[in-house]
Amino acid sequence: MTILALRNQLVDLSTALVRKGLNRGTAGNASIRVDDDSFLVTPSGVEPHAMKPADTVMMEMDGRFRGERAPSSEWRFHRDILAAREDVGCVIHTHAPFCTTLACLGRGIPSFHYMVAAAGGHDVRCAPYATFGTQGLSDHALEALEGRRACLLAHHGMIVTGETWQKALKLAVELEELAEQYWRILQVEPNPPLLDAAEMDRVLEKFKTYGRPIEADEDGQRTAAE
Repeated sequence: MTILALRNQLVDLSTALVRKGLNRGTAGNASIRVDDDSFLVTPSGVEPHAMKPADTVMMEMDGRFRGERAPSSEWRFHRDILAAREDVGCVIHTHAPFCTTLACLGRGIPSFHYMVAAAGGHDVRCAPYATFGTQGLSDHALEALEGRRACLLAHHGMIVTGETWQKALKLAVELEELAEQYWRILQVEPNPPLLDAAEMDRVLEKFKTYGRPIEADEDGQRTAAE
């Protein structure tokens, strides 16, 4: 895929985040992996509706960048996540309302619903607070993302990752929906019942084949998954 195509994808992703209500104004940022040594990240202070492909910033893993725009102030956690996780091709950070509400309370999202497993584990952790744009924030985010595809950032927002930008965007939407559901439950019951670890393990196992094409046996027969 060409660099221009990747730049266009990053612009499309940025506008989709606004359209879906996950970001407003210049809040949030996103990145797409180019190769093992570089990535594209959204520029600092540019609203998605005004962003052009040329505004997206090409960055090296050592922090150097090329272009007329400065990279997002959060480039460090984008760089560090992409460097640490070969399975990640896209990183999204938003200030989505319900995720941010829980994050400002220092709350993660526990196993109140089986779809929490979509984020890769039994829960969605909330990383401790650190000033935006700092290495400390990146370090906290990496720890919270260990074995996960998403996390919250205390007093800040959320991060999701994905193999592609489409998968990352889908997870961002799902995470905000889960955060809204959990917030609503907390208005009724401060300590809601949770699914246990054994059930979450079963769900995680089932998710390994969720959405994959069906394979027929040698006779062309197909059997529904258990």
